[in-house]
Amino acid sequence: MSNANEKRQAGEAAIRYVEDGAIVGVGTGSTVAFFIDALADLKDRIQGAVSSSEQSSAQLKKHGIPVLDLNTAGPLSIYIDGADECDPHKRLIKGGGAALTREKIVAEASQKFICIIDSSKRVDVLGTFPLPIEVIPMARSLVGREIVKLGGQPVWRDGVVTDNGNWIIDVHGWRITDPVALEKQLNQLPGIVTVGLFARRPADVVLMGSQEM
Repeated sequence: MSNANEKRQAGEAAIRYVEDGAIVGVGTGSTVAFFIDALADLKDRIQGAVSSSEQSSAQLKKHGIPVLDLNTAGPLSIYIDGADECDPHKRLIKGGGAALTREKIVAEASQKFICIIDSSKRVDVLGTFPLPIEVIPMARSLVGREIVKLGGQPVWRDGVVTDNGNWIIDVHGWRITDPVALEKQLNQLPGIVTVGLFARRPADVVLMGSQEM
């Protein structure tokens, strides 16, 4: 089965977790785009969505799905998003689309996090996909030097500015055997806004194609 078919299956399978009257947290990316298309059929049964990116907000609005502000929406029952990598413990690397900060905020605000992936995203140990880190622009070199001390190879994603006005560093060369500890360690560095490790708060359910892992 092609990755595109698996992504479509995962996006459509996530619909079964959406309850009537819900405000749905919606992530970003190619797999989520299939979910948003499927969510359009339920738009009269939900209150609306909280979106993690301008890209997803535009797609939601195109379907006539109200996009709500998280501050007024309060706690969410469900968050649907993809991942760049997923390990057997449902811990993730995210941020390939540079929306990691808003994604992590919406995931934290949600009671249940459903991660939708195709089989190419499944790994035994995180780190083959470079770890995205969102940084305050003035801290790019500082954070890069600290990453080198930790054995990583930082590469500035030149030309990319996040929806929050910040920059992305992609860290190559890490085999992340303890993602919870690394996430905690990196979160202490001044200038880092968000680390693309979703390990302290992993996914609750992972759908690979139509199958729950």
